[in-house]
Amino acid sequence: TCYHMPEVLLNLDNCFSVRMRAPRTGSLEISTYYMTNYLCGYAKALVERGIEGGYNFLSALAGGETCTEMNRTLEHFELLNLVKNDKFFVSFIDVPFKVTPHGVAHYKNQIQKKVLEPLHERYGTDISDAAIRRAVAEHNELCRIITEIGNFRKLDNPPITGYEFHVIQLVSQVCPHKLILPYLKETLEELKTREPEKKFPFRARVALVGSEVDDPEFTKLIEMCGAMVVADRCCFGSFPSREQIEIKDGETAFDAICRHYLYWNQCARFMDGFKIDQRHAIATELVEDFKADGIIYENMKFCEFWSYERVMGVHDMNEVEGIPCIGVEKEYTMASAGQLRTIFQAFVESIEIKKLQGGKM
Repeated sequence: TCYHMPEVLLNLDNCFSVRMRAPRTGSLEISTYYMTNYLCGYAKALVERGIEGGYNFLSALAGGETCTEMNRTLEHFELLNLVKNDKFFVSFIDVPFKVTPHGVAHYKNQIQKKVLEPLHERYGTDISDAAIRRAVAEHNELCRIITEIGNFRKLDNPPITGYEFHVIQLVSQVCPHKLILPYLKETLEELKTREPEKKFPFRARVALVGSEVDDPEFTKLIEMCGAMVVADRCCFGSFPSREQIEIKDGETAFDAICRHYLYWNQCARFMDGFKIDQRHAIATELVEDFKADGIIYENMKFCEFWSYERVMGVHDMNEVEGIPCIGVEKEYTMASAGQLRTIFQAFVESIEIKKLQGGKM
């Protein structure tokens, strides 16, 4: 359910990972009855889909105690026995608020005791260093291909849209990597010779920054308003998630993974100064690297951490960095698409006006 849970470790040996989502969710009445109106729509949609029997294919559910909403979601999977599998287990890991030597040690202990050991005991999963290194090698190959595909978005007239890349990124998070790698390689080769439109078909280029976005239709909505999404720094996005893992000399593969995920994690739950500065610096770098004209900061309604981060990020980008930026709050079900469309269209127009005025808003 979260980047705090290392994807690579859920692809060990006889396992494959699925990033939890509930596409085409309708009513949330039943999950609202068990939870509350004032809870993140993503968290409630997972419970709703679980009650419908949509996750009976799962062998385990691993997540972090990163926010109250997700805590309640994982708790209800246990209390309501939503997955009909005798070996099924739910794992909560306690995640540090800061990246310190003590925090890293605690993070490693949590994953070892609550994820790796239960997988080994219940399903016979090989959790040896050799097995973890094989998983890292496969993960890095996937990341290399996804990153190379995503880098086409840096071109002045890319042969791929933000929506198309979102679909590819999403596929890499919900399908077995061994099965999709050949198709991703084929897609990469096709893109190298794919002819783009004769003229760049969008009016602006934007980076999308924020909380959970697992619906490509959200990206399509932005692009239908005239702004190509050239960078995706959000939950379910490729920043972070598709950085290759480096195993240093004398370091175990497990230690390298834990270090990597804590360093690259951009969750707004991290409250120390280094992480706050890192989040804003990475957003600024994406604007420069992908030639974005502005940033759209989004957060899921009732997301307790990203709602604060959105306000701070919009202020910092507009007032400090001088980057055109807006903030939006969205529903998980895209119920407010009409309102969002109006906001995005106005933002694109403001960017065009800025260009006409020589950089002045």
